Amino acid sequence: MNNIDIKSMNMQELCEYIESAGEKKFRAKQIYEWLHQKLVTDFDDMSNIPKKLRDTLKRECYITKLEAAEVLTSKIDGTRKYLFKLSDGNVIESVLMRYKFGNSVCISTQVGCRMGCRFCASTLDGLERCLTTSEMLDEIYRIQSNIGERISNIVLMGTGEPMDNYDNVVKFVRMITDENGLHISQRNITISSCGLIDNIKRLADEEFQITLALSLHASDDETRRSLMPIANRYTIREILDTCTYYFRKTGRRVTFEYSLVAGVNDTREEADRLGTLLKDMHGHVNLIPVNPIKERDYRQSDKRAVINFKYRLESYGINVTVRREMGRDIDGACGQLRKRYMDEN
Repeated sequence: MNNIDIKSMNMQELCEYIESAGEKKFRAKQIYEWLHQKLVTDFDDMSNIPKKLRDTLKRECYITKLEAAEVLTSKIDGTRKYLFKLSDGNVIESVLMRYKFGNSVCISTQVGCRMGCRFCASTLDGLERCLTTSEMLDEIYRIQSNIGERISNIVLMGTGEPMDNYDNVVKFVRMITDENGLHISQRNITISSCGLIDNIKRLADEEFQITLALSLHASDDETRRSLMPIANRYTIREILDTCTYYFRKTGRRVTFEYSLVAGVNDTREEADRLGTLLKDMHGHVNLIPVNPIKERDYRQSDKRAVINFKYRLESYGINVTVRREMGRDIDGACGQLRKRYMDEN
């Protein structure tokens, strides 16, 4: 494989590369649009680029293109799950969800994950590597090309911890929102994190207009440690202080993700503790009935427990939604399809 990942180059980097090759600067904009607007995967498709320059690009660069190893479509709600094969043979998951407001894609940011959350299939085999910027971009590009419709919303909540791949994720945000590319609004992008507070502060300092979704999942440190190893490093108080910092820097309210596990964190007492913690946080709570995975013995809270938990939180003046379950019949939860594919292959 050639050594320059041209799809990971932002406009400035591409201009510098094109000028160093003795070409006019405007060629960089043409190439960038071919890659990030027209979504081509072959230099020969760049019809307004001189053959000499195309030959140089073919000799020195490569265009990242993910290959769909498997595509599953839910018979329940039309959710589509993609298993993409990378150039090194690894596989990742991406999910297309159709809503009234548009097409939303949940992308992965790493191959595997090292955060070790007990209820998540993504972390069962640990972390293989981080995704490049171009690989994350191409999750969006391949799905948009596949369905022939524009993607309007992006959630970085698939396999991996986005803040554990900070530089590539930030570059991804800049490029996917670039007016020379797909130009998706920053306000339509959500980044999830289990709470790597140093990098969340760095993200706040970028002053993007994206939404931060904080994976909380407990109202006290002891319970959180039993669910999430990251809680051994940072306390809930430290994490909430960081969320306050994010809100002050960006003006964007934080979403608190809370996976409900039967008999573990779904009691009235948990709801009261959570309400006390979050009532002045200017945030939003997204309740997630946990997706059972065969490698763990966690059970999903029943519907009554979920509704009671929601009503209890709302009594503290907190805005609460229950996440709509999508793709249950197609290994919809993070990491499930990848885990099955790896076991079978």
